[in-house]
Formats: sequence, C-alpha cells, structure tokens
Amino acid sequence: MAPDAAARPTRAELRLAAREQSRTQRRGAAKAATRTALLRVALPSVAALGVAAAAAVTVRGEADQHAQAAGRTARTAVDAPDAQGNPNSPDNPADGGAEAAKTAARQAVAAGDPAQASRGDARQPLAGAQPADAQGTPGAQGTPGAQPSAEPVKPKVVMPVARHGLGELFGEAGTHWANRHTGIDFPVDGGSEVMAVTDGTIRTQWNPSYGYMTVLKMPDGTEAWYCHLRAYKVRKGPVKQGDVIAFVGSSGNSTGPHLHFEIRPAGSGPVDPLPWFLSNGLDPR
Repeated sequence: MAPDAAARPTRAELRLAAREQSRTQRRGAAKAATRTALLRVALPSVAALGVAAAAAVTVRGEADQHAQAAGRTARTAVDAPDAQGNPNSPDNPADGGAEAAKTAARQAVAAGDPAQASRGDARQPLAGAQPADAQGTPGAQGTPGAQPSAEPVKPKVVMPVARHGLGELFGEAGTHWANRHTGIDFPVDGGSEVMAVTDGTIRTQWNPSYGYMTVLKMPDGTEAWYCHLRAYKVRKGPVKQGDVIAFVGSSGNSTGPHLHFEIRPAGSGPVDPLPWFLSNGLDPR
C-alpha cells in the first residue's frame, strides 16, 4: 500500500472528529450562556440590595428620632407642674397633655426605643412622693413639732446638808464666841453627810475652836468652811458639787452636833452665808 493511502483518515474517523468538535462547541456555548445569564441576574440584584439597605437605614433613623422626641415630650409633661405648682391637681388643664405624653411614650416603645419611653413612664408615679422614715411616715423626721429635750440646768450651789433649817445666824453674840458668830449653824444629827456646795478643791485641818474642819476653795477663790466635823471622807483634792466630803460632829468649841458653815470671799474675812445662798438661788432656811 502507498504511504499517502495509509495516512489519509477514513470517513468514520472524520465523522467521529466532527461529532467531537460539535460537542465541544456546544459545551462552550452553554457555559458562555450560563455566565451571561448569571451576570444579568446578579448585577441588578446587588444594586437592588444596596438600595434596599440604604432605605432601611433611612427609615430606622427617622423612627429613632421620632421615638426620642416622644420620650422627651413624655418626660417634660411628667415633670412640669401646673400654674399652682400641683402636678396632681384634678383641675389641672395640663392633664390632656400628660395623657398625650403617655400615649407618645407608648408609641415610642412600639417604635423600638423602649429605653426612652420606659424612663418617661417610670417617672410618672414619683410626682408628690416623699421619702418615708423608719416608722413609715412620709417625710417625717421623728415626731412633728417635737423639740429635743433640754438638759436640766445645773444649780449654782447645793445645800451642805440634806435638811433645811438654821440654828444660830451670822453676827449673833454669845458666850461661846470671842466676838460674834462668824457663820450659820445647821442643827443636824451627828454622822450626817456633808456635801460640797459647788465644784472646787478640798483641804482639811484641825483648829482648837473649829475642831476638825474642811475648806472648799471654789473656782473664783471663795472659800467655804465646814467646821466641828466628826470625820473626813475627802482629805484633799478636787471634788464635784454634791460630793460627800465629811460627816457632822461636835469637835472643837461646840456644845453639840451641828455643822458650822462659813463663806469667805477671796482675800476677805467671813461674810453672811445666808445672802450668798439666796443670791445663788437657794434658801437654806
């Protein structure tokens, strides 16, 4: 067989090649058509989604603004009192505005801004509310009109013995004194308690005429002399008004149990104790 005859394709091979080429062309055309269809559908869809998103943002922003405005209106209506200063008055002409504000607040909740509306609604019940005290009385600070109890006023002086009543008075003459009586006598039983008539400092001593005696020096320098004592309870040092400092006796130049009491201003001799007691608001008689 000649070489040209061996290299020439047969009819069967030519038909097979033609069918194969036709299939390839059809597949390429189908793919191209598919891509074109996808592009025609996808590009308008993306544009439509962008437009829809922009519209949604715009609508949401307007809704938020309306809701905030409604919340502010509700708060203003709740907080504003009427012309007489009474927001709860039944004759208040602003009641219609308050109802409109409540309605606007509820609309704000429905519009998607519950925070604004809930604050406006929550403040409504607070109008006229007052804090309650521990007993549940609104706005009370204890008992109305009650005044704090005043501390009792400390007396300027107190009695040197418990029992009132005087024996010998100041300036009297008698056989028991070299000149005149230099104090006042309290005729009380022996052993009776003797008290400091005011704050001061104590010292004690013995005197042939006065017997056992206690001297109370007051802050202004005045001295009170307690004489004819039986015994001391405080021999020296500071004492307070009313402290028991000694006990009644009959020591020294004495005819029986009693307390001889003298007042001696600073740098002076004895003075009448009765006016001193009276000037300090105490009558020992």
